[in-house]
Amino acid sequence: MTTRLYASDEIQYFAYLRSLWFDQDLSFENEYRHFYDRGVAKTFGFQETFLEMTTSTGLRYNFGTIGSAILWAPFYAAGDSVARIMRASGSDVAVDGYSAPYITAVTLGSAVYGFLALVLSIVAAHRIVGSGIVPGLFVWFGTPLFFYMYIAPGMAHACSAFAVAAFVVTWLRVRERWSIQGVALLGCFAALMVMVREQDVFFLIGPIVDFIWSSWKDVRGPNPSERSFVPRIQVAIVGVLVACFVYLPQVISYIVLNGHIGPPNVIQTKMDWTAPYAGLVLLSSEHGLIVWTPLVLLSLCGLILLAIRNREEDSGLSRMSHVTLGLLLMAVTQVYVTGSLSSWASAGAFGQRRFVGATVILVIGLAAFLKFVRSGWKRQALGCLIGLCIWWNIGLMVQFGSGMMDRQKIELQRNAYNSFVRVPQELPSLAYRYFFNRHSFYEPHNE
Repeated sequence: MTTRLYASDEIQYFAYLRSLWFDQDLSFENEYRHFYDRGVAKTFGFQETFLEMTTSTGLRYNFGTIGSAILWAPFYAAGDSVARIMRASGSDVAVDGYSAPYITAVTLGSAVYGFLALVLSIVAAHRIVGSGIVPGLFVWFGTPLFFYMYIAPGMAHACSAFAVAAFVVTWLRVRERWSIQGVALLGCFAALMVMVREQDVFFLIGPIVDFIWSSWKDVRGPNPSERSFVPRIQVAIVGVLVACFVYLPQVISYIVLNGHIGPPNVIQTKMDWTAPYAGLVLLSSEHGLIVWTPLVLLSLCGLILLAIRNREEDSGLSRMSHVTLGLLLMAVTQVYVTGSLSSWASAGAFGQRRFVGATVILVIGLAAFLKFVRSGWKRQALGCLIGLCIWWNIGLMVQFGSGMMDRQKIELQRNAYNSFVRVPQELPSLAYRYFFNRHSFYEPHNE
């Protein structure tokens, strides 16, 4: 793992945890100043945005959410204990919330949650398709999840992948009966998911559509005891109330920081709800999802094939038709909301990072695609294609970290040459630097 924080987003997520743990407040002045004074926060405009501007309540801005801090808290507590034990044993390690035990704990937390996201995604894929381990491994190495688990674990994306996967697995279990207890648990994970990343609220559309569809089907069914919407409405109200209660930490944070429930008003200027950038989100060379991560295309094809097969068959996978529709809608809404952001390209980030939360959907889709391709030569061709997609992702990670590429965009010819010629040649030396001289990658690149 990269046990350091260096991007402004990482500092904002971490500031919640450190400030609440040590200062018991949401004043991030000292946290921001700590990283800025040590040259960590080198992002253009960091000082102006986070050390000069104030919100309507007089505090420093934080465009992040509190969910990652909540998930990191058990690891941070362990890091705090280690720091205090080391200090009591004569070490000069600082018990200040910033020293190595604390940062290592947080980055380890992201790696663990990313791995749990894969495990839960495999469980979900097995429940829907009947298999999941192999596609889970493919998604692990073939998408930016790997990068945000180990290279940039201070971001919220590994935590997002976990929260969404936990939400989807809970949905798949709860939908069998839609009991009050089950929907209450689903509400808990829904609130956690949205607290980790606000964009993830759009993942709610899957269970909502499934719930409405199932309720309508039951009301029109042959069982007289189920011909009423009242029980389902009661269940829905319980789920909403539980979700609102669990979401209170974020609500309180919003009010304290911004003076109202919701993100800072300055963020609203970034949104255009007509989604004018949706096409670019998928296909642009800057940070287009399919261009950076072609494995996604196979997963989306798998979901579409699954939806078609569900309509054609009257057994087996057809029982999951509502789920398939929900998963497709969840994927579409992620394209929509990202395409509504003027900052859709996530300048300087690795890949289209806003889709890491959709890991569980990618695993399910890829599992479905593999299930439908069964003949010998087609299976072999698909295996070669997936292998190329995985190496493309690994090659881009190496180029991104070592400065071989322009971090703002894909240059197909140049990046392909680097991935299949330069990276294999330089891989031994790069691997040595990664494990034994990591700081050599942190120098600024001219490209």
